[in-house]
Amino acid sequence: MRGAVIAFTRSGCRYARRIREGLADKGWEWEAYGKCACAGECGVVPVKDSLVEWTKGQFARCDALVFVGAAGIAVRSIAPFVESKFTDPAVLCMDEQARYVISLLSGHVGGANELTGQISALLGAEPVITTATDLHRKFAVDVFARKQGLFLCEKDLAKEVSAAVLEGEMVGLYSDFELRGQIPPELSTGKRDGLGICISVDDGCDPFPRTLHLVPPIVTLGMGCRRGASVETIRRVAKEALALNGISPRSVAVLASIDLKAEEPGLLALSREWGAEFLTYSAQMLKDIQYDGIFKESEFVKQVTGVGNVCERAALLASGQRRLLQGKLARDGVTVAIACREYRVDFAAG
Repeated sequence: MRGAVIAFTRSGCRYARRIREGLADKGWEWEAYGKCACAGECGVVPVKDSLVEWTKGQFARCDALVFVGAAGIAVRSIAPFVESKFTDPAVLCMDEQARYVISLLSGHVGGANELTGQISALLGAEPVITTATDLHRKFAVDVFARKQGLFLCEKDLAKEVSAAVLEGEMVGLYSDFELRGQIPPELSTGKRDGLGICISVDDGCDPFPRTLHLVPPIVTLGMGCRRGASVETIRRVAKEALALNGISPRSVAVLASIDLKAEEPGLLALSREWGAEFLTYSAQMLKDIQYDGIFKESEFVKQVTGVGNVCERAALLASGQRRLLQGKLARDGVTVAIACREYRVDFAAG
């Protein structure tokens, strides 16, 4: 996670430096900046560009921005770049005496509310959070999805869920996975009418008349292909294998193959397109994998790669499993196998 904090006075720069140093152990990479003559001597990076240009650059590259100064400065700086709470970074504002830390933008999905609490605790400031579900201490589906790492599919229905919760209405809950922790009182696993949340790798699963799908990224595709196979062909075969098992491409976290394919353009293109990590393994590592079934071996593949089956072995190795959801599917010079890591829904964690 990457963050940037900017200040405009000597006092503000001191607090910017404290934020940078104090959050370094929380999984963040922070840089502190100063838009003032004393920035360099205060130990922060001087900003020579206009504040709007600085904000434009940081808005694109950072997960969070903190302005140490007047709220009006922060609002005018970010205004040209605000698009959606589902894509904008978290934006906070803090006065230069560290009395108040305000969550301005992307309080839930971007994590601004949580970050506001962290910085307030660090500096002994008063957190200012204005989102309704937080004020009423109600279940917030967008916060839950972010903490669980779930892909939130229908953005408009997420707003409806929040509105229903605030109105005191029950929202249905369906999950293909074990539920741990205390289920929020606003959710009911027995409700099957109206609006509900579905946690599944299948974004076509509709247990409610209006279903908000939350998809966990837990699926691994083991893949092999002939040299030069197009991304269109690879994508088509991958989607076919997923569709046969009722699995959404949004659930794919990893593409895996043999190291001979580490620079295969089609596989690299699909991993970028789907936002999936691309992992490759040596033939020996693939040979050593344990499996509860029988691999579909190919003598030709063995002669070329040193191992008789790439896709199934790669799927198992990358997922840490010994069972396949889908054995080798071969189409047009592309092979695909599917494995899925274990997953549980943990309400105690979000």
